[in-house]
Amino acid sequence: MNFARKFHTASILTNGKVLVIGGYNGISLNSAELYDPSIGIWTIITSMSTGRQEHTTSVFTDGTVLVAGGIKDKDFLNTAALYNPSTDSWTVTGNMHGLRGAHTATIFTNGKVLINGGDGGSGFLNTAELYDSSTGIWTRTGNMNYNRVNHATSLLTDGKVLVAGGLDRSPLNSAELYDPLTGFWTITGSMSDTRQGSTLSRLMNGKVLVAGGFNGGYLKSAELYDPSTGNWTHTGSMNIARAGHTASLLPNGKVLVTGGSDGSFLKSTELYDPLTGIWISSMNINIARWQHTATILTNGILLITGGEQGNNMYLNNAELFPLP
Repeated sequence: MNFARKFHTASILTNGKVLVIGGYNGISLNSAELYDPSIGIWTIITSMSTGRQEHTTSVFTDGTVLVAGGIKDKDFLNTAALYNPSTDSWTVTGNMHGLRGAHTATIFTNGKVLINGGDGGSGFLNTAELYDSSTGIWTRTGNMNYNRVNHATSLLTDGKVLVAGGLDRSPLNSAELYDPLTGFWTITGSMSDTRQGSTLSRLMNGKVLVAGGFNGGYLKSAELYDPSTGNWTHTGSMNIARAGHTASLLPNGKVLVTGGSDGSFLKSTELYDPLTGIWISSMNINIARWQHTATILTNGILLITGGEQGNNMYLNNAELFPLP
């Protein structure tokens, strides 16, 4: 990449290119760049008006990209903007009702985007908002039952949203469901382990895999959520404890985790097989990293970008990882 960055986002566009936005490398970045898999080159594109890290991005079916919230140096943001890849231009859209960074975003099939939780600068949040892409307006929706930052979310097959874990005064094991038809959150079964900085992956059978995280120590445990029962069950543990990693659902139904930290920065990867519940070690990435991104390209290769290698060594390199 042209800029080193962690806490950035990477989104695959409708044209198959990958859009990387913002992040941090000692300052909050407003730069954006595009990766073209057909030629393997990064191109600098128009920058955002505001630097931001720990924001979210959501790609709409018309190809435009919504970036929301985040942190600019020490200032928490409520601003949002739309990027149009066909014109390489940014336009301002409606502001969120609250300041927030380190939140999550879930896009629904109707084009609305749910933003929930995060850090508002004066405390962790239980609030949630909906963005309507047809109007550019944010509306408040129901509050979660717990304040959460560094949590994870997953869109279920029935259209509800599962949020699990995160941090309030201490790491959480609670989970809850958002129903877009009612706008309410309801408590569902709790995980066995408290965890923040974990990943959620919806498997092809509709169950959701949570892996790793941190709760005072780094975790190698993994659990499965069954939406039909609302319960979590243990599944095989990873070989290496990790947080700040990535998890990618592969076309074959397996889940690949890369990098992260167990107190030291990791270059190891592991592959979870839902049929056996077992993790196996896969080949290492070239550079240890955490707070990076992993994006499956249309050619079936995983693009890994940026992150931190330790001691404020922010990375601008990218790797192409063939899927196992």
